[in-house]
Amino acid sequence: MHPYWSRRDQITVEDGILLWGAQVIVPAQGHQASLTELHHGHPGVSEMKMLARSYIWWPGLDTDIAALVRWCQECQQGQRVPPAAPLHPWEWPGRPWTPLHIDHTGPFMGSMFLAIVDAHSKWLDVQRVNTASTASTIEKLRASFATHGLPEVLVSDNRTAFTSWEFGKFLKENGVRHIKTAPYHPATNGLAERAVQTLKSGLKKQPAVSIDTKLSRWLFDYRTTPHSTTGIPPAELLMGRRLRTRLSLLFP
Repeated sequence: MHPYWSRRDQITVEDGILLWGAQVIVPAQGHQASLTELHHGHPGVSEMKMLARSYIWWPGLDTDIAALVRWCQECQQGQRVPPAAPLHPWEWPGRPWTPLHIDHTGPFMGSMFLAIVDAHSKWLDVQRVNTASTASTIEKLRASFATHGLPEVLVSDNRTAFTSWEFGKFLKENGVRHIKTAPYHPATNGLAERAVQTLKSGLKKQPAVSIDTKLSRWLFDYRTTPHSTTGIPPAELLMGRRLRTRLSLLFP
């Protein structure tokens, strides 16, 4: 009982549920189900621990999380080798939705994707495209801008879709400044490069369902899990609120 006794001044009861601060104290019968939900998107040890601290606690929770990830075959196969050279040091912007970093990837799992990542919140928007053309890129950016507004700055590499006259005209008419990274040095658009790697790794860990279902499930988990850089879920930094998830059902 020592772990509970040492926290006795911070433990409360609400509707018959024990709370340590704002975290639900989960009894032993619920440990496995809670760990399974935390591990749903295979986020890794540090992200799982940060996610758990927003919702639940029990003695030895961190140890249980580390053991689960250690024995997860998908998580072990998804471990990435650290980059050999540092990426371009972009400054962290003080407000969300500018600059945006974009990149195309694919074919991957039979599809092409346009990845849009917000440098402030690390929010990731991924759109399936038929081809990496200027027209399809503009179409998907319009959909994203319709939800979140126009960014001040957009960063891309020098792919043809991003350097065409039509693409430049689209950005200019919407008051968006376009920064093109150095030719043949994709790492200078490092935020988009990392987003693409994270996307591919995440989709590989999803069960065998349609690509659209895989993408939706993974994006939801990614956006509602604290990011390793900021320590805050991307959705919360971008929208100013915590999105309701299945873990929210634990609270009275």
